This record gives sequence, structure tokens and C-alpha cells, in this order.
Amino acid sequence: MKQTAILMMFFASFFGFSQNDATLTKHYEAFYKQMKEQGDVRGVINALTHLNVISPNQARIDTLAFFYSNSGQHVQAINLLGTEKDTKASNLAVEVKARSLKAVNQPQLAVQQFDIMFSRKPDIYIAYDLVDLNLQIGKIVEAQTYIKYGLENAKDEDMLPFYEANPPYQVPLKAAFKYQEGLLKYNEDKTNIDAAISTIDEAIVMAPNFTLAKNIRQLLLNQKQEGTAEKINPATTPKAEGE
Repeated sequence: MKQTAILMMFFASFFGFSQNDATLTKHYEAFYKQMKEQGDVRGVINALTHLNVISPNQARIDTLAFFYSNSGQHVQAINLLGTEKDTKASNLAVEVKARSLKAVNQPQLAVQQFDIMFSRKPDIYIAYDLVDLNLQIGKIVEAQTYIKYGLENAKDEDMLPFYEANPPYQVPLKAAFKYQEGLLKYNEDKTNIDAAISTIDEAIVMAPNFTLAKNIRQLLLNQKQEGTAEKINPATTPKAEGE
């Protein structure tokens, strides 16, 4: 009799918890929907966090990481998803890891995620990121491969925004790749500054408003006159939306 009573209490407790979880899930799903409609990112993050505690699943974790990253909370996004190269991860998870790792200045880790993105769907803008990251970590051959891809596939109407100047501006993507080619030549042979300047000049002809290219050209000229060679890391990639 005593065992029967204990079992009844156990099942009552189990179904009580199940019903409570179901009620909470329904509440936070409605809360999540309402916060999205209101554009309240903090509320969305709060709702998804509760839902993941109640009933965790990878899709929700990926979505939560996306909202963290999109609101500039890149460390929180990385803490959720990790930094490992996972070829089975969702497209959303890979992109969030790539953008967040780049934002927190981890090019060695970020390039692995961008490689996955490019392998799944080759894209000229991803190629531009890959050039930038590979140049930062000294992978000249890889950078050269993506520059070649970008110059061959970018169309005249494809534009790229830059935010290092006020106001921001945009240039043809082909000009941006040509500028990166100039940086690559400099990194290949710092004693042949003329080759780098000549290539950057081509980019400026294509985009006369290319402030960053003009600034780096002047820096190279100064180095040539002074007879010095320094590593140039001019933050060649503009911020993505939400960063």
C-alpha cells in the first residue's frame, strides 16, 4: 500500500511538471512572438533563453546566438555555439560564428567558418572576407585564390560599403579586390613597394572616392621614402550590418 502511494505521488508530480513545462513553453513562445513584432531584441533574447532552459534544441540555440550577434553581443554568441570547425552545423550557426569571431578579432578561427560558408555557397562577398582574414594571418596563397575569384566574378554593379571615414562610402567590389591585391603584393615582397602602389592605383582609378586605398597608398609612399617596411593591417573589411 505504501509503495502504491509513493508511485501515485511520483506520477502526480511528473505530470504536474510536464503540464507546468508545457504552460511555460506556450507562454514564452507567445512572448517571443510578441517581442519580435515589437522589435524588442532584449525581449527576444530573454524569451529564447527561457525556451532553451525549458526545452533546449539546436535550432533555438542557433537563433538565440544570431540575435546576440546581430545586437553586437558577439562573445555571448560564441559562448553558445563554440569556436570549433563543425561542417555539420547549420548555415545560420556557421555564419554567426564567422561574423562573431571576426568581430572579436579572431581571424585564425573566423577563417575556418568563412571557408565552410564559401564551400556551401560560393559568394563574392564571402570571398572578400576570406581575402581579408587570410592576409591577416599570413596565408598569401589562400588570399590570392579568393582575390582571383573575386576579380573574375564581381560585376560592375556590385558595391561594397566602407565605414572608416565619415561619412561612410561605397566602392565597386572589383576595386576593393584590386586594392586587396595591392596589399597582397606588399605582403609578398615588402622591398617592391612600387608593385603594391601600382596595383592600388588601379583600384583608385576604378573608385576615385576610395579613401582607404588612398590612405594606404600614401602610407606606402612614406615607407618608400623613409626606406622602411612595416606590416600593414588597415582593417580592410567594412563592418557588416549589426556589428
